[in-house]
Amino acid sequence: MFKDIRLQVEHIKNSDPAAKSTLSIILLYPSIRAISSYRIAHFFHERNFLLIARYISQRARHKTGIEIHPGAIIGSAFFIDHGMGVVIGETTVIGNHVRLYHGVTLGGTGKECGKRHPTLEDNVVIGAGAKVLGNIVIGKNSIVGANAVVLKNVPANTRAVGVPAKVK
Repeated sequence: MFKDIRLQVEHIKNSDPAAKSTLSIILLYPSIRAISSYRIAHFFHERNFLLIARYISQRARHKTGIEIHPGAIIGSAFFIDHGMGVVIGETTVIGNHVRLYHGVTLGGTGKECGKRHPTLEDNVVIGAGAKVLGNIVIGKNSIVGANAVVLKNVPANTRAVGVPAKVK
């Protein structure tokens, strides 16, 4: 977990011009607390201690405004900038070096069973307020614009903007 925190701090330093020091990132960025709590909750979730896992995730949501289901799978160097109102569903899969902004929902449509949340491949950026819904894939190196509503797969190395989102 400490290795992951180090990678996350380095990712924040490289991608957020407001990041002034390692100490300020560790102490002041809610993303660090939310993701560290997620890693602990995920540990318990994988071992079928579901109540403990959900308790940890809900405490983190209460403290940070970031809700990450302990069943989600999240890669390294993940960064949630600002964070308030972010929701990450149970079957979401997130690759490495992914960045989300505040108000992002990675959710289901309510119509699926099984895998019902999105997959974000490596180096994806999701803009503020975007909603990415359903069992869809956002390809590597792609960008989803602010307030976009994405209901279909987004190919690698593209941008998706609008409501509903269209690939540009």
